Amino acid sequence: MKSKTTVEHDTSQKITISIGGMTCAACVRRVESALKLTKGVKDASVNFATARATIIYSLDWAGVEEVKKVIADTGYEFLGVVGETLEDPVEAARQRDVKELKLKFVVGVVLSVLIFMGSMQHWFPFLRTIPRQIMLVALFVLTTLVVFWVGSRFYRGAFKAAKQKTTDMNTLVAVGALSAYLYSTLTTFRPQFFAGSGITPHVYFDGAAMIITLVLLGRLLEARTKGKTSMAIKRLMGLKPKTARVIRNGEETDIPIENVVKGDLILVRPGEKIPTDGVIVSGGSSIDESMLTGESIPVSKEKGNDVFAATLNKSGSFTFTATKVGAETVLAQIIRLVEEAQGSKAPIQRVADKVASIFVPVVFCIAALTFIIWYFIVPEPIFSRALLNFVSVLIIACPCAMGLATPTAVMVGTGLGAENGILIKGGESLEKAHKLTTIVFDKTGTLTRGEPEVTDIVPAEGVVLKDLLEIVASIEAVSEHPLAQAIVKKARQEHVAFSPVHNFEALSGLGARGVVNNMEVFVGNQRLMKKEEIEFHGLDQKAKTLANEGKTSIFVAGSGRVMGVIALSDVPRESARETVATLKNIGLNVVMITGDNEKTARAIGDAVGIDKVLAEVLPGDKASEIRRLKEEGYIVAMVGDGINDAPALTTADIGIAIGAGTDVALEASDITLMTDDLRAVPMAIKLSFQTMRVIKQNLFWAFFYNSLGIPIAAGILYPIFGILLNPVFAAAAMAMSSVSVVSNSLRLRRMWAKL
Repeated sequence: MKSKTTVEHDTSQKITISIGGMTCAACVRRVESALKLTKGVKDASVNFATARATIIYSLDWAGVEEVKKVIADTGYEFLGVVGETLEDPVEAARQRDVKELKLKFVVGVVLSVLIFMGSMQHWFPFLRTIPRQIMLVALFVLTTLVVFWVGSRFYRGAFKAAKQKTTDMNTLVAVGALSAYLYSTLTTFRPQFFAGSGITPHVYFDGAAMIITLVLLGRLLEARTKGKTSMAIKRLMGLKPKTARVIRNGEETDIPIENVVKGDLILVRPGEKIPTDGVIVSGGSSIDESMLTGESIPVSKEKGNDVFAATLNKSGSFTFTATKVGAETVLAQIIRLVEEAQGSKAPIQRVADKVASIFVPVVFCIAALTFIIWYFIVPEPIFSRALLNFVSVLIIACPCAMGLATPTAVMVGTGLGAENGILIKGGESLEKAHKLTTIVFDKTGTLTRGEPEVTDIVPAEGVVLKDLLEIVASIEAVSEHPLAQAIVKKARQEHVAFSPVHNFEALSGLGARGVVNNMEVFVGNQRLMKKEEIEFHGLDQKAKTLANEGKTSIFVAGSGRVMGVIALSDVPRESARETVATLKNIGLNVVMITGDNEKTARAIGDAVGIDKVLAEVLPGDKASEIRRLKEEGYIVAMVGDGINDAPALTTADIGIAIGAGTDVALEASDITLMTDDLRAVPMAIKLSFQTMRVIKQNLFWAFFYNSLGIPIAAGILYPIFGILLNPVFAAAAMAMSSVSVVSNSLRLRRMWAKL
């Protein structure tokens, strides 16, 4: 059973908070561990990319104030509960961080250039006249500014880690830069210490400065690209209207959207956004709902139709009654779902977290071993060379890319889905969706339109089709039966005139009768015709053929004979056959489940290309059928309308609610499609495939980069090729690894455009 159902049954509650100051996967691990130890907290999941923690807690938990204290004691900043304010504290903190990073990076670049020029004094004629010792002191001063002011964040991070008796990437950078800095400082002010050992002193102030500056560049680029991954939320937030034109006491008044209450009558004019959810009470229009469904074609709306906040009124004016406001609107629910999804953690991330938890200590051991080998074991050992290799190992091994590999891809994937009407609950749903082997469609309202349509009109010999339709539509216009309404709809489409009906009578279980144009007319099933002893003249055989096609036949009789047969069926959606073919092409087994009889179900299955049909399954038994498929070893997705299919959606490995904006659909399903276009189903699965592909690429390159980079930095190529990795290049490579992971995640947008 899924975790979401467990949470519902054990009365646990959930809260999402924003956290500042996290810099790598190790920070995530520390915050998670601290939160899980807090009284009443059952589970905590921290997302590095979104800087948010989702906490599941019991009713007797310690409260937000205790969580705030725990986060502060761990060395991080509590930025508030998500949703309590309109502003996003994480985004505000990110923008402040980017501003600070830009300033410190510019200063770092300028000072690093000056330090490099001073270190290579003999390359620049205008510097050659300056005494070397004076130059070294100047380099010391400039490097001190870079190491301790420009790079201050690394020491703060390392100190936080040390307080928790652990290490992280800040520790690696801090130790690496400090090693080069302290060695160079000792060389500057106590050169005799090394001269006594017969070693020519050489300073690496430029290396220390450039390490700090380049790693800072990586942080800057990372912060900026991470901002791009959350564009979906920003776009959704930006859709919110600011005001509403409310009619109160007969007067129109523009008021802030926050002041709208349920029951308010709201006027919407052409070109305006609809301020909140509601039901039209007068007027009509065509409305662009692409922000909800991803479909660009406007939808016609009239009295009694639902309208949704932030959708765009294209033409016509109308008034509607507000039924949902604030956090209850569909848009607000979508934003909440996307925020939760982007803050979730895919199961595959646990692998990266586990590796990251032991990675830094292992790197320190490798770095120490590298120093020992180069200083004590190799022929002609040189302290400075051993130190540089030690520093290179520390710098190139920083595991930033591992921490970003999964969450950035999840953020982009779920955000991209939301922009196109595909709401994915989180990383776990994404990961499961790409493993699917079987997809089960509910028939009525999912594969089909959910309402009967006239498919065949067969007049008897000598009867004009239009006259037949006029007679039957005139009778059915008085009835409220769904089949009757379908016939009336067809007549209107054919521009048929209706005749007055006299002495109308509904015949329970049989049909109806009435007098049209002075002729007694019977409209109903075969039993009615037999009861009235009306001759079929061969049309009963035609009805039998139509029944074999899964259609319902209605006989029309007048003047003692059958005048024709009208066949109706719940017809497949236009996109059903194409969708089934696409799913089969990507290797999925497709199954249809329905409560209809075998014959009707088979007819629909054949029409859309589904071979396996589960017919005569009662609504309450659909979940049992899904469970049976899972027990047979299939990984199953259930596609339904999200209302009467809720148990089956919850039972399936992945529940996909289609064409549903209901609360039930959003809660019961793992993926909610805001459009009723079935083609969104394979699009959602393909998005999952692409997102998981990017995650695996990210993790591969993060692990591969460190696996390859550490031995090179340790000097494995030196005995064969005479190559040693300068710490400056190690810092540049480490910085670029994080940026490459985030950039690879952003490639999902280009992939989506090709789907």
